[in-house]
Amino acid sequence: MTNYPRTAGKKSKQLFDESVQHELSSVAAAVFSVLVGIVVVTQLSRLLGEAAGGTLAAKGVAVLLGFSALNYLPILLSLTLFISVLLTLTRSYQDSEMTVWFVSGVSLARWIKPVLWFASPFILTIAVLSFSLTPWAISQSDKFRKELESREEVTNIAPGVFRESREADRVYFFEQGKNNRVSNIFVQSTKDQKVGTIVASSGYQELKETGDKYLVLLDGTRYEGREGFPDYRIMHFERYEMRMEASQVKPGIPEAKALPTLALLKDLNPTYVAELGWRIGMPLSALLLALLAIPLSFVNPRAGRSLNIVMAILIYMIYSNLLGMTNVWVMRQKVGAIFGLWGVHVGMFLILLALFYWRLSILSFRWRRR
Repeated sequence: MTNYPRTAGKKSKQLFDESVQHELSSVAAAVFSVLVGIVVVTQLSRLLGEAAGGTLAAKGVAVLLGFSALNYLPILLSLTLFISVLLTLTRSYQDSEMTVWFVSGVSLARWIKPVLWFASPFILTIAVLSFSLTPWAISQSDKFRKELESREEVTNIAPGVFRESREADRVYFFEQGKNNRVSNIFVQSTKDQKVGTIVASSGYQELKETGDKYLVLLDGTRYEGREGFPDYRIMHFERYEMRMEASQVKPGIPEAKALPTLALLKDLNPTYVAELGWRIGMPLSALLLALLAIPLSFVNPRAGRSLNIVMAILIYMIYSNLLGMTNVWVMRQKVGAIFGLWGVHVGMFLILLALFYWRLSILSFRWRRR
């Protein structure tokens, strides 16, 4: 008989932890699915627009979409964690379940443990992504884009769209044909102050044994001459071969976002310090937001829950914008590195403590009055 209260207390705590973990997981799955869907749709629309405009090869859309999703994943996980904790606790207040837990002796601070257990995999994943996988995805995305740009110009042209070469010395246009051929081809080139215009009824690409690619034009006419002079040459042809040279894209200096974390630590210039602060801040901000959602989730069961949702979104936006602003300030050397790395997070931690103290004080006062 003497062990019954202690056993009942353990079962009550276990029931509390299990119920919280289960609901947080189900809400997080739904929230993450929605956020990923939004990002995929927006990024896919942007990439398809580039492909339709001829600035991106259609074969590169799926690869770049994967790299882009991996780049946004830390932010999505952080936002998923924040919204999941906020919605779960808000529903508990709305359905008066929180009152039952308070009557059972569970304080608001007791929510910290299950929330931390739930947030730990998220924070660990965000840290791995932020320090390793996201920079790799950005670097691979830049490398893949440059490889696409270095390929033959004709492969990146969309049918029905005028496209200028990267050297600005040629303009291409053709319509979609059949059997790997294109029709109604228009090519205009400029060389040695002479303008050459080719119009052909059809054409195709041909790979020679030497590895060179040629644009073969069939049944067309070539006009060549200087602008403002009447000495134009007109040539009719049945077959005309035009060699397609791959554009040479010069390798540039990689951005700080694409560099490995160890490379940032070796050269602590302001740009690298700002990027390092952003990577450290991603898992740290996820932890603070998860805990911040506990006191922000309070709602009056007799009233709506719109006010606390709006306040939580406002705090999240302010927090995110401040992180971005301090990142730019450190890069431009307007603030010191220590403030840039820790200032906003320390301020948010103090706000977190103040909100917990405020909510616990109000709850304690209400129970003393009863």
